Order: sequence, then C-alpha cells, then structure tokens
Amino acid sequence: MNYRTNLRKGLLVLLAAASAAACRVTSHDAVPGTLGRVASSSQMEAQLAEPGLVTVERVVAGDWEVPLEGLLNLDDPAAQAAGIEDRPEPIKIYFYVIRHSTMGTYLVDSGIGRAFRDGDDTIASAIVESAMNLEALAVHEDTASWIGREAAPIRGVFLTHLHLDHVLGLPDVPRGTPIYVGPGEAESSRFLNLFVQGTTDRALEGHDMRSWRTEADPDGVYEGVVDVFGDGSFFAVHVAGHTAGSMAFVAATADGPVLIAGDTCHTSWGWQHGVEPGEFTEDRPKNRKNLEALRELAARHDGMTVYLGHQDLGAAPGGT
Repeated sequence: MNYRTNLRKGLLVLLAAASAAACRVTSHDAVPGTLGRVASSSQMEAQLAEPGLVTVERVVAGDWEVPLEGLLNLDDPAAQAAGIEDRPEPIKIYFYVIRHSTMGTYLVDSGIGRAFRDGDDTIASAIVESAMNLEALAVHEDTASWIGREAAPIRGVFLTHLHLDHVLGLPDVPRGTPIYVGPGEAESSRFLNLFVQGTTDRALEGHDMRSWRTEADPDGVYEGVVDVFGDGSFFAVHVAGHTAGSMAFVAATADGPVLIAGDTCHTSWGWQHGVEPGEFTEDRPKNRKNLEALRELAARHDGMTVYLGHQDLGAAPGGT
C-alpha cells in the first residue's frame, strides 16, 4: 500500500512538473513588431488636447454572465464596506474599431467568432466551455458578420491581452493579419493556462503575432507607451497586472480623448472606487497601481470617454 501511495504521489509530482512546463498562455510565439515608436506618458498627454486622425467605435459583441469575485476584488475594504458579495454578474464582450485617415482600419480585441456563435464545439474545449460558463454567452454581433459589412480591410488587431473572451473572434479575421500583444504576454505562464492553451492556440492559428516594442516610461507612470501611428493620434500603453502584457489604448479624436482601459478594470464600480479586478487578475498590486494611473489620466482630461473591460460606467455591480 505504501509503495502504491508513494508511486501515486510521485506520478502526481511529475504530472504537476510537466504541466507547469507547458503553462504558457499560448504555444505560438510573438515576434517583435515594427509598428509604432516609443513615447512617454507626458508626450501622450500633450497630444490629447488636439484632435487626432482617428475615430473610435465600440461594438457590443455579446452579453455574458460570470462570477463577480473574478471581476472585482471583494476583499478590498471599499467593497466590504459596501457589502458587495459574490454573485453572477452580467457583463458584455466588446471590440473596438480604430479608423485612421491614412493608416487604415484596426481592431482592439476581436469580439466573438461566427463559428462559436453557431455552436461549433471545436473552438473551445468542453472543460473551458464549462469552467467559463460559455453557455451563458449570448452573441449579438459576430466578427465575421461585422467584417463582411466593412468596406476597408482590417490592417491589424491590437489585443488588450490574451484571455479567451478577447480572442474568440480571431478565427474570423483574415489569416496573416498582424496581431499585436503586450510585452511578455505570449510568454506568460500560469497553471490555469494548461486548460486554455489549446483554445487560445486555435484562435491564433494562421495569424502573425507580434509584440509591442516598448521601453520603460521615462515619466515612470506606466511600464511603457507606444505612439502607434507615429503622429500622436493613438497610443498603446503597457499596464501590467491583470496579465503580464495587458495593454490600454488612448486616442485623440475630433470628439475628444478616448481611453480603452481593457481589463485593467472590468466594472463600473471598480472604476468609480479604484478597486481592481479579483480572481481573474494575475498581480493585483500592479493592476491596482495601473488602474489608479488610468483613473488619474481620465481626471486630468475633462470629457475623456472611458471604455472599461466589460461594463459601461453607468452599471454598478452588487451595490452602490
């Protein structure tokens, strides 16, 4: 009996070790990208007073429901004082259309693919579908249908990060389209990635994945800032925390500045109270630091439109 017990324990140790070695979020590699030039947060903010050459459109791809404890740090004193408890929380999946007057059309995140909308069970594994409650995902606009109505080709996709709800539309994007991710995002390792890597790999299949070339922000506010088109109209901002390579995006438009915060903040209540996401986030202290930096950015620029990861600013989860 002891021999069998020890053998079983040994096999479990080996399995865990083998699993840990295969826990990158994707087996696909990201090569250094060539788009954009290194900037600083002060250079970015100086551009926001002037209208740039871009427009930003948000598309609601679907409605979903997930545990609030993943979206919001319920252990935070502010959340506890408000009496917010875990519950199924309604959220949305978005993607964003960036149109530049000379550089073309780009997406931020990818929405939801048509095959997934049609119930193709080869997209997400059964364990992923069950664990992520994907049966509760109601698709309003699949990415293929949107692309089919768009006159201009998609020049690239800028992912806020590689979580599944942000890559499910990539199979609808024409093969070979550059996919940009944050520094270190593709190499990020967690044990949970063992269960999602296959689905993420299928979403990325046939695409050219690139990583933003960044340097430390000289102003010390963010991990890095990239002037995407080189004209001060659109910036990619490295805001590590939710994931290692999480990105936010800032645009100077004719209608005023726009912030796409990504999953640095999922919820309206989290933004309003400065509380970072919960269990879905890899490094909460880093996430909180960058959330506060983005909130301060918005406060400095009156009238800035803020788009959160999964809710409108008017939707408050769990309490007031």
